[in-house]
Amino acid sequence: MHTNSSLLYQHEWRMIDHTSRGSHFEALQSFAFDDTLCASVGSGQSQSIARSWVHYNTIVLGIQDTKLPHLAEGIRFLEEKGYRVIVRNSGGLAVVLDEGILNISLIFRDTEKGIDINRGYQAMFKLIRKMLEKYNVLIEAKEIVGSYCPGSYDLSINGQKFAGISQRRLRGGVAVQIYLGVAGSGSARAELIRDFYSLSLKGEQTKYSFPEIKPETMASLSELLGEELDVQTLMLYLLQTLKNESEKLFSSQLKEEEMELFYYNYQRIIDRNTKVLEEL
Repeated sequence: MHTNSSLLYQHEWRMIDHTSRGSHFEALQSFAFDDTLCASVGSGQSQSIARSWVHYNTIVLGIQDTKLPHLAEGIRFLEEKGYRVIVRNSGGLAVVLDEGILNISLIFRDTEKGIDINRGYQAMFKLIRKMLEKYNVLIEAKEIVGSYCPGSYDLSINGQKFAGISQRRLRGGVAVQIYLGVAGSGSARAELIRDFYSLSLKGEQTKYSFPEIKPETMASLSELLGEELDVQTLMLYLLQTLKNESEKLFSSQLKEEEMELFYYNYQRIIDRNTKVLEEL
């Protein structure tokens, strides 16, 4: 018996799968997609949406990272390592995206009373626990000190973080977003971000605090579960779980009116990102 107290249970889930768009699919487009879908769900034009996506070798910086004293040097280091660098339009700190990382957004309508911020986080936490149920492991939601982009809803197994959750509210919609380290080395990703901060800070004191990254605090699900997992496998778990948490799950692309708003949002995000990076 389902109770509607959990946001994860929706009468209908609309699924938009962007995981196989390839290496030319840019993370800035993902922010524009989620902003567009927030407006669509917020205005009641769409039911709740789950969107999945993958981006190749991209470092996403938070606004706070733009205050690093030697950021230009840090960015040059990342670019030399073959990463694109962009700045997202919300809080948080630097994260790594690559083909071993699955990103999921759950997009809800912000109701009259407003969706309490913890309810959004809890819905995503519940989704991941259900997706990984068969592995019979304890997944905890708490800040993992020493990880990159630490937050109170870091997901970990035995103290090693494999995922981070964030939220964005816009035009009556709430997007709860997670990055899931599925394959590859969690500690190698953490080392990359540690070196980026080291070059961007050069030991200077700043009024903002940046994480002191300990690579051993991070791992991928493949490492933690001792099984070679990939994004496709996790997508299967995602679809099975959403099917169980709804009367109806259907696959969809953007509607015509959503595409128009997407192009507008995308251009705005490109302009903003260019401006932020040009100011460095």
